Amino acid sequence: MKKSFPKNLYQRFWKKRKRWQRTLLILLILGISSIVYLYQWLFVDLPDIDNLEAGLALPSTRIYDRNGKLLYEIVDLYGGSHKAVTLDEMASCLPDATIATEDANFYHHPGVDIEGIARALWINVRGGEVRAGGSTITQQVARNLLLTKQPSQDRTVRRKLRESILAIRLNMAYSREEILTLYLNQTYYGNLAYGVEAASRIYFGKSPASLSLAECAMLAGLPQSPAIYNPLENPTIAKGRQTIVLDLMVKHGYISESEAEQAKKEPLDYSAGTFEILAPHFVAAVWTQLERDYADDLYTGGLEVYTTLDLNWQNAAERIARQHLAELNNPPNGSPSKDVHNAALVAIDPYTGQILAMLGSPDYFDESIDGNVNAALAPRQPGSALKPFTYAAAFNPAYEEPFTPATMLLDVKTPFVTRRLESYTPLNFGLAEHGPVLVREALASSYNIPAVEALNEIGVQSLVTLVTRLGISTLTDTSRFDLSLTLGGGEVRLVELTAAYSAFANGGQRVEPNYILEIRNSAGETIYEAQTPALGKPELDPRVAYLITDILSDNEARIPAFGAVSSLNIGRPAAAKTGTTTDFRDNWTMGYTPNLVVGVWVGNADNTPMTNVTGITGAGPIWNQFMREVLYGQPELQFERPEGLVRAEVCATSGLLPTEYCPVRKWEWFIDGTAPTESDNFYQPFLIDNRTGLLATEETPAEFQQEKVYLVLPPEARDWAARQNIPPPPDSAMRVGEEPERPLRMVSPDPYTVFALTPLLPLETQRIRLSVITPLETTSITYWIDGNVVQSIDQAPFDVWWSLQPGDHLVWSTAQLADGSSLESQPIAFRVDSYVPPDERPSSGPAE
Repeated sequence: MKKSFPKNLYQRFWKKRKRWQRTLLILLILGISSIVYLYQWLFVDLPDIDNLEAGLALPSTRIYDRNGKLLYEIVDLYGGSHKAVTLDEMASCLPDATIATEDANFYHHPGVDIEGIARALWINVRGGEVRAGGSTITQQVARNLLLTKQPSQDRTVRRKLRESILAIRLNMAYSREEILTLYLNQTYYGNLAYGVEAASRIYFGKSPASLSLAECAMLAGLPQSPAIYNPLENPTIAKGRQTIVLDLMVKHGYISESEAEQAKKEPLDYSAGTFEILAPHFVAAVWTQLERDYADDLYTGGLEVYTTLDLNWQNAAERIARQHLAELNNPPNGSPSKDVHNAALVAIDPYTGQILAMLGSPDYFDESIDGNVNAALAPRQPGSALKPFTYAAAFNPAYEEPFTPATMLLDVKTPFVTRRLESYTPLNFGLAEHGPVLVREALASSYNIPAVEALNEIGVQSLVTLVTRLGISTLTDTSRFDLSLTLGGGEVRLVELTAAYSAFANGGQRVEPNYILEIRNSAGETIYEAQTPALGKPELDPRVAYLITDILSDNEARIPAFGAVSSLNIGRPAAAKTGTTTDFRDNWTMGYTPNLVVGVWVGNADNTPMTNVTGITGAGPIWNQFMREVLYGQPELQFERPEGLVRAEVCATSGLLPTEYCPVRKWEWFIDGTAPTESDNFYQPFLIDNRTGLLATEETPAEFQQEKVYLVLPPEARDWAARQNIPPPPDSAMRVGEEPERPLRMVSPDPYTVFALTPLLPLETQRIRLSVITPLETTSITYWIDGNVVQSIDQAPFDVWWSLQPGDHLVWSTAQLADGSSLESQPIAFRVDSYVPPDERPSSGPAE
């Protein structure tokens, strides 16, 4: 009979064993299997540390414009300008700042920081990937020079453990100084700078040996996130990072607190060393995207990158900007220089988001103007360039009473109360007021007061929500903003603002700025190809987009502010909007045709003010010449009008349906269902006794009765009307037989104003005017403060003066009317502060 070997084996070696022996054997087999698996998982294919030199070589990557013209070729890290330097050839504060920031225990651990690893694992392993830090300098050298650089792989637990094994091996094979030298020479600092030699020259135009403590701290803070902490694009964020680095250097004993404070106050002068590159700011932006999305291919074989840029357009932008800046600083008429040295331009296809030109400064390598600062990506205040979005939000047909291009707004001095309960009284450029204006003129001529009135009506959140949906990322914290936002009281990036304007040109669609058309790897395989974005639900109603475009392209509507001939006219259908900050630190022109959107910023990278340079004289001519040059020879396109719009005739003053008394009428576009239904009530006929100029009565003989039409404005505009010599109706602002409108409103002081007493003037001369808007039949006014009568007056204009007294106060007024009735105004709160000598004032704490 044949024996069954497996069965006998089972009986001899397993069944006869005791339970504990069988358990021990199972555990032994599992342990050996786990060790084998763990070895395979961690050590198989682990790179040899002798391959460090291979990791130092950066495969060649070429970046081209859309027509195949070479913009820049990134070659071997240690070839060309990418020079390796020793620790002795750099300022000592640079390695000190790096160690304090990246790896404080660098000289005391075996290549891995067990405490740091444990802390990172505790935070992260539960999620299956490493989201927090814990990498030592040695681990980063291992990761960057021996492992692949695919970002998604960097965060796995296996990757972290393999990295730690290599770090321990490196620590055994190399000295700490050698490892630190490797780190400082291969780390990416942003803006195409690999290693401290390139970073020192690209950011500061000097060798690493010449860096100051402040400059060393700035560079040491970059490797963690070169794009976020880029001082050429995000100076405020970068400054905060520098502060953190300096504080860490103090904490770990590298510098004293006084040295840190001095370094924090040191102004940084950015300048760049020269190297062969075209469109450098654009190339740097492309490289940032490649680093983020294609690091593995970038470092293992190199790439051929075809971008969206048109080099001919880019060269035109640079030439035009330089030419116009030269004219501003050397006016042909011999007038003083305008003190303006920087300009930026972004040109975008409004349907694809492709960036056709990006000029970050007129000369990247000119350190005297901080030329390497990319003003196309740096946050700057936009002035009035945000107004179109305010009105676009107000036009939303979902509102119960949406604004229209014919909505009447009063362009007269008006105090507003902000969300912080502060008084805010905006003024127009040149301090002019225009009385009743329709939205079309208010936007096209860029009046400030109506824009604030519109934002006050819809709320700051509505504006922020809209611009955020359209791609502006810098205005999301609404707690920072108030009514001044529509006038530029926030910061935006030119590239994002240009993309947001694309929604007006393309029917309300959001577009993302796109830098790259195609990427090929070293094998010639296409690994990325830009696709035309699929049309989704518009972020802005197409009808609203068209109405804004129709206003911004209406040359007649902007004549009151810019005249019939201005830099906003390019000889073909185009919409445009300027922006200027009140202190002349920034000016903008944003404009578009149906197939091209171009934004231009003019100012100084160091934020110093220009001399009376506005959007129409600074950015406008650059925009005009660029648009004319790049569109030359292309067919003139008309803006397409979407369905759902209707035309209606309105009275040009009130925006309501015209009556026989309205002297000027105009046709206007409306979203269907929003056209006015009320008749004009501004122009009203009155029967006048021509002997007295007063209203006729029943006793007035017919031959002395004369019908006369008067412009009856809201009470808030009466002062303006008087200054314009517009006669009011006699005795009453009503037609005979109508009920009178009887407003009573305090107009001075403004709500929540804070006044401060000064020792430089006699107390009796420190007074404020109390003023009120009254019905025409008012016979007397009494002013009250804190329940006490200040004064009664029975003669127009019913103004009185009150001597300032310290404290919080409430002021209101009561009016006695001719018919014996009385009115009372709403109270106004204000405060008067006593004078406190400087040496007695409390020190201010940190801002909230």
